[in-house]
Amino acid sequence: MGWWRKEPEERARWVLNPLVAVGPLRFGMKHEEVKAALGGRWNGGGQRTVDGWRWTPYDDCHVSAVYDQDDHLVAVQVDATGGPFVRLDDVELIGRAPSEARTEILGLAARWGAEATTNRSGNPQIAAWGVSMTAEQEWGWLPEGHVGRKDTVITSALFTAPGVADDTAASVIAGYDVRDLVANPGSWPVTPDQERLRWDWTPLEQVGPLQFGMSPRQVAAALDEAPAGRTGAFPFWYWKKSGQWSLHTDHFECAGVTAQYWFPDGIPQLGAVTVHGRTGPQLHYEGIPLVGITPSVLDAALIQYVEDHDLGLRFSPNGAAVPDGPNLYLDATRAGDTSVSEPTFCAEDWEN
Repeated sequence: MGWWRKEPEERARWVLNPLVAVGPLRFGMKHEEVKAALGGRWNGGGQRTVDGWRWTPYDDCHVSAVYDQDDHLVAVQVDATGGPFVRLDDVELIGRAPSEARTEILGLAARWGAEATTNRSGNPQIAAWGVSMTAEQEWGWLPEGHVGRKDTVITSALFTAPGVADDTAASVIAGYDVRDLVANPGSWPVTPDQERLRWDWTPLEQVGPLQFGMSPRQVAAALDEAPAGRTGAFPFWYWKKSGQWSLHTDHFECAGVTAQYWFPDGIPQLGAVTVHGRTGPQLHYEGIPLVGITPSVLDAALIQYVEDHDLGLRFSPNGAAVPDGPNLYLDATRAGDTSVSEPTFCAEDWEN
């Protein structure tokens, strides 16, 4: 049964025993023990890093596990939509509006005398509990009668064993070192549309001053800015010390864009540009603004335009409506408890 058919009462309800267990999963368990505790369900998949850590998703339960070099469970990630609800004392941690959950978590930390900090994603982190909060796009039944993304975000969380940093566990899951990402201070301001730069774009060719095929150095020169953060990977998904490191993305904070690279000739070339939904320049498709827009509003505008002009329409894996042809991918990024549109413009053969 898919998560979109689950009513809240159908989802598992777990209790967090900080640094000891999350529901039926006790830190130190082996994979077979975890699988048994989850009802014997495992869809396969996962990835082992070069230093022996392993990430394993349990898709039916909407949780992921991280195992150390000795194959002991050291972290559990619980998805916002479809994962079990997790409670600590009287605070529900999963599937909440982030601002409400934050208030209650910080209140509980104050009562228990635990130090609360902000993690790299801008969410509460309490190391003494092994709790690191995150947020994901909310999905569910829409008023139109079908399943899709909503305009809100809800909480998910990463729970770790004693002595395991959330950055380390998150890096194993992500496949790269999350410390390379630009840290969010814990705020999500959205630049008003009238204050954004206006960029033009030519599908499959260029986005503002950036031409597909540029080298990383040419991208930085065109934007007159050094990247504030970059991500990359070693071969075979290893996230450190294995083979030749390859550049994947450059994050430009002032310009409000992320450059994504591929290697058609063995060297990094610009293959896609993501314009940051909260702060990036504004671009239009046939007069429709694409950046920083409420997702449902943008979907409706694009669908209406395509219907009016008898054009092709497709839906991205994330549920966004996109016109067929320009290789445009429309994602959403968090803006507090809600989200705004964040487009990626791609070269002809780029698969986002």
